[in-house]
Amino acid sequence: MRLRIWLVVGVVSLALFCVAGFEFRYAWFQSQWISDYASRLQYQLDEGESEAIRFPQAGPFNQRLGYSLIPDLQPRLQQQGYGVSRQVRFSSELLDYADHGLYLPYQEKTHAGLRVVDYQGEPIYQFTYPRFSISEFDSIPALLVEALLFIENRHLLDPALPRANPAVDWPRLAGASVAMVVSSLGGDGPSHGASTLATQKEKYRHSFEGRTLTPMDKLRQMASASVRAYMNGPETMEARRQLVRDYLNSVPLTAAPGHGEVHGIGDALWVWFAEDIDNFSSSLDGERGLDAQALALRQALALIIAQRRPSWYLLGGRAELQELVDSHIRLLASHQRIDEELAQTALRTPMAFRDWQTEPLLEHTSADKAARVTRNQLASLLGRPFYDLDRLDLTASSSLDVGLQRAVSAFLENLADEQAAAQAGLLGETLLSRQQAAQVRYSFTLMERTASGNQVRVQTDTTGLPFDLNAGSKLELGSTAKLRVLTSYLEIIAELHGELAGADVQTLRQARTEHGDPLTRWATEYLQARPQASLAEMLEAALQRRYSASPWEQFFTGGGVQRFNNFRKQDNNRIVTVQQALQESLNLPFVRLLRDVVRYSLEQSVENADSLLSNDRDPRRKAYLQTFADREGRVYLQRFWRRYAGMNEQQRFERLLKEVQPIAARLSVVHRNLYPQADFETFRTYLEEHVRVPQKPERIERLYRTYAAGSFDLTDQGYIAQVHPLELWLLGYLKQHPQATLNEVLSASAVERQQVYGWLFRTRHASARNVRIRTMLEREAFDALHRRWQRVGYPFPHLVPSLGTALGSSGDRPSALAELMGVILNDGMRRDMRRITSLHFAADTPWETRFEPLPDRERQVLHPEVAAALRRSLSAVVLDGTGRRLQGVFMSASGEPLEVGGKTGTGDNRIHTVTARGAVISSEVMNRTATFVFFLGPNHFGTLTAFVPGEDAGAFHFTSALPAQVLKSLAPVLAPYLTTPPEGMLARQD
Repeated sequence: MRLRIWLVVGVVSLALFCVAGFEFRYAWFQSQWISDYASRLQYQLDEGESEAIRFPQAGPFNQRLGYSLIPDLQPRLQQQGYGVSRQVRFSSELLDYADHGLYLPYQEKTHAGLRVVDYQGEPIYQFTYPRFSISEFDSIPALLVEALLFIENRHLLDPALPRANPAVDWPRLAGASVAMVVSSLGGDGPSHGASTLATQKEKYRHSFEGRTLTPMDKLRQMASASVRAYMNGPETMEARRQLVRDYLNSVPLTAAPGHGEVHGIGDALWVWFAEDIDNFSSSLDGERGLDAQALALRQALALIIAQRRPSWYLLGGRAELQELVDSHIRLLASHQRIDEELAQTALRTPMAFRDWQTEPLLEHTSADKAARVTRNQLASLLGRPFYDLDRLDLTASSSLDVGLQRAVSAFLENLADEQAAAQAGLLGETLLSRQQAAQVRYSFTLMERTASGNQVRVQTDTTGLPFDLNAGSKLELGSTAKLRVLTSYLEIIAELHGELAGADVQTLRQARTEHGDPLTRWATEYLQARPQASLAEMLEAALQRRYSASPWEQFFTGGGVQRFNNFRKQDNNRIVTVQQALQESLNLPFVRLLRDVVRYSLEQSVENADSLLSNDRDPRRKAYLQTFADREGRVYLQRFWRRYAGMNEQQRFERLLKEVQPIAARLSVVHRNLYPQADFETFRTYLEEHVRVPQKPERIERLYRTYAAGSFDLTDQGYIAQVHPLELWLLGYLKQHPQATLNEVLSASAVERQQVYGWLFRTRHASARNVRIRTMLEREAFDALHRRWQRVGYPFPHLVPSLGTALGSSGDRPSALAELMGVILNDGMRRDMRRITSLHFAADTPWETRFEPLPDRERQVLHPEVAAALRRSLSAVVLDGTGRRLQGVFMSASGEPLEVGGKTGTGDNRIHTVTARGAVISSEVMNRTATFVFFLGPNHFGTLTAFVPGEDAGAFHFTSALPAQVLKSLAPVLAPYLTTPPEGMLARQD
């Protein structure tokens, strides 16, 4: 009986052993079970945001392609007005699979990168990574496959094993297990690796930092690789062939200067050996002779071996790598994988690496402006550097029309040629000379008003730099600022109409009494005379108000007295309407108009402003003066901080002495207060070294006592030394706190800033107090004006509190002016301006996500009647003003002239040094600009700017006639687009 039991056990054990051996070799049962399981791991793309999705947490591959970044990018994009429009949903089985930490099975990409298309799907930019790759398994040189499998996975492509699991090599796994047990017991012996190509690929793509850190990591790699191998069914030969191709295309081979990370044999050949993949393949196949084949074999073996320790073998350990290549060549020959002749030739063939000095790798940067613009926008939108951005698995759609963009760019670039400039009509008075044509830079923005918001169709410039002059600059664009002033003026008139229209006479008189500014007075008088006037009628009357163009008035603004001039002297004696001043771009009427706007803002924000300005007993004055002292003290401290930045204590002291005249008293007060502990001998030596007139010993001793620390307050110290007191305080503070930051300095100096301006509160300085309070009130009024400008797209955080803002001194940006024109064209509605219209991440993967702009957020920022009045005024600039050369140039599809309007502006930007009386004693040229902000018909608008940077701008005298003429010459390029608009265009009812 016992014998029978043992026979049964033996038979069963033998059967199980045979089954196990059969399964280990042929994988019959596992292929059935795993492929059936893999078929249930499904996902599908659907509308809206998904709750049934899991993003990878780690893995170099997932991070580089951006799959693990999508959850972090989503809130950032939502803050910028984008939402998820489509996203993948996992099946319940796939969710469970992901929750166990396994790597999802899908057709992975070995060749991906950023792709940008325009609004019609035409390509703008494409970056593929790796740069060089093998497209098909059959195109891989047979010797490369042979060498790879001989070293890494010899039975991977055995045709007798159609269902083999490429994730497990059972003999290698057994050997590795035995070696690990022996090692754990303290024994010695050869170590064995259990990794196959499949598990290696899982490791360097998906494991944390591309490494196997624990036994669980290895099991996870094996399980994930097994499921991936069987995801298309139990037969795995095609999957194994694809595995070889994908491994060769993606194996990491360290990083190189000028290139970054190196992945795949194709890129590695180019980076490390300056060898093209096609030439390499031909050589390895023997098509270019034995010597070339031998070199290609060495290169192939070097890269296959180097993947084990790429940073060492390819950089510091090249000699060791050469020896390993030689030993593997001998192994291949001994196993008859290569013939003896090839082996001997390869052994004596030198293998040279790329010489970084003579053959540096230079990252290619697209010179195409459309590509640069969209990459800049995407980098800003996603918060990623260009290197990372280019390697994302992302297709982005831009609002640009790439065909039109490139046509406009080519046209503007061509204007640097003298003959082309002459043909475009750019030579002449108020334009250019032949020699100047090549020095002018142009920027151009064209936008379209569509049902989905304002779309940027062209955004280009001819700077030749990655910098975007349209959207990244701050330029003084001259009289285009008059359009912003006019907009605020008409907005105020609309507010006054809303408050006072229909009011009785008593109410109008009360408003005139409470708010005595010129605009309120005019509005009350107008409505008292025409109580039934509509807003449109009142706006038209406001445009007919008259202002003097006289330049002889002195204006107190910006903290001092300023004078302004007109472009033409013959305008100085004119009194013109606001409309005429806009059409002819007269300066002084707009300076005075802005003064009225500022006065209105002041009356609205400060109750009884006249008392605050003139009544020295008004209790509010003290708070204003304290604020002034604090602000001005901060300005001085920041200036001194920059002066002494990067210096040590001794260098700061020596720099200060350059500002102090070598008079004994001045030098004494500086030294005694900065070095109060210094003994008399140190002081005497210092004074003798620096004073101009030698001092008697008793005089030096008296100076040492008189100017001891604490003898004078900070203000008196500064007065005696003839140095700003806060400069002295700063050096003393930095002596005690050498690591202090600017913020710490400003925080610590609050009391001293008030102390330094204590003189301002004394009775005899009433006029000085009035000046400073007037300056503070003007600043407040400009803050209110700034809020108005921001509502219509002004891009900067503050305005220069000066009436010079009417002439452009606060600066502007071409794209922001275009946005203002869009508000005017869209009946006062500010609409979102989208340059990137969709972001499609991870297409055809389990993490596919598409972001699109949320519904357009329309904000009514101007009265529709104000926008209509502005359009009429801007049309008049083209009909009978500074833009008249554009009259009748642009035509509709029916042959009728398009309504064209705009505003010109010229900026001759210089830094002047002036005397106390305002006389200019020197002038430094910064740049010259001329801009035309325009609309073309009911749906297109933009800006065109001519720009000359630097000192060379002093030789140019062009006016805004230049950009107007350039736009005129652009008409043949723009006409096809303007007359055949795409669908979705809006209609406006005027």
